[in-house]
Amino acid sequence: MSITKHKNSPRIRRTPEESRANILSAAEDLLVEQGPQSLRLADVAKRAGVANATVLHHFGSIDAVQQALMERMIADLVENILSVEIPADAPLEVRTAGLKTLFDAFETRGAARLAAWLELTDETSRLTVVREVVQEVAQKKMGNAGVPADVAEDIILLSVTLAVGVGLFGPTLGRLIGKPPERARELTLQMLMGYLEGLSG
Repeated sequence: MSITKHKNSPRIRRTPEESRANILSAAEDLLVEQGPQSLRLADVAKRAGVANATVLHHFGSIDAVQQALMERMIADLVENILSVEIPADAPLEVRTAGLKTLFDAFETRGAARLAAWLELTDETSRLTVVREVVQEVAQKKMGNAGVPADVAEDIILLSVTLAVGVGLFGPTLGRLIGKPPERARELTLQMLMGYLEGLSG
């Protein structure tokens, strides 16, 4: 009687940074596909192809994974917004592009659902990166366009609050009252653009 040995798949060796990125990517995939309730330790570890202990080794807890995921999403969003160029002769078009980038992030990548999850579980107090991010966008992007810092922060506060609301419930509410799912986004962007035009007028 012969025994056939099955070769195990080669083990992937990653640096600590690569391991963390792999876990966060797995968590983001689950978030987008199934919502924040899917961000459980076993589910994230399985999607990342690692043991539960590996997730705990790099993050300490599943709560820390959720926090790190939101911070990464915020960092990606800021990078996208800061990459938008501001031609001197077309500030309105650039503002529109920046707002669309913001709304895209909260609609297509599950960030609104994660933000709501963190709020409901009283974890938002741990997102200390938000203050630094707001200041960075206000200074580097809006400040360079001549917008005073306090006005820039108000614009960011309003825009993010509305983007989270649209991303979380806009399409659903639209369908419930017989409107196209994109209608809430369209109306909100129109309102924001009117507000910005009023500021520059």
